[in-house]
Amino acid sequence: MIDLTVYNRDGKEIDSLKVDELAFGGSVRYPLLKQAIVMYHANKRVGTATTKSRGMVVGSTRKLFRQKGTGNARVGNSRTGKRVGGGVTFAKVVRDFSKRMPKKQRKLARDSAVLAKLLSNNIVVVDELSFEKPRTRDFVSVLSNLKILNKGSCLVAISSIDANLYKSARNVSRVALMPVADLNAGDICNHSKMLFTKEAFLSLLNKDERSEN
Repeated sequence: MIDLTVYNRDGKEIDSLKVDELAFGGSVRYPLLKQAIVMYHANKRVGTATTKSRGMVVGSTRKLFRQKGTGNARVGNSRTGKRVGGGVTFAKVVRDFSKRMPKKQRKLARDSAVLAKLLSNNIVVVDELSFEKPRTRDFVSVLSNLKILNKGSCLVAISSIDANLYKSARNVSRVALMPVADLNAGDICNHSKMLFTKEAFLSLLNKDERSEN
């Protein structure tokens, strides 16, 4: 069992949670986690870079001069990749770099990523994160009280979209906000710290228990 402390917005301990490693698979599945991270980065590639091959360049197909007898090196037409204004030898074409994983594998990879953060003490749970109006200063103050602000990047997981919280966090560098239902292994591993609201963390645990039953 893992003891997870729950803090309030002032950084004071107010509660604790008992987390069973079996709720997140029992152990970190590193090969599956690596596969999910590769898919995460591959799906971010646009793949729209293109260059013109010799067949796409406008120009004559006539051989510039005869093969022998001139004393020069043999050449082809003006569209070859050896000449200025010619096509690219191995031209880039539009590609789809996206990869796919089954839904159960994605869930197991996400659980492994969360468990890895738990085992390395990189998850912080706060009782609530609600703001009456958007205010970046208040959000930064909460991160500072929880000693997260100066420890690299942070992924904030919440139970549902909150407009005031989103607007308060969007200008903070190296901080991302995401509903707990959208969590994935790539985003989790891409941040050094995770901040859960208590409601979001419990919903993640309950969701996993319901899916197993």
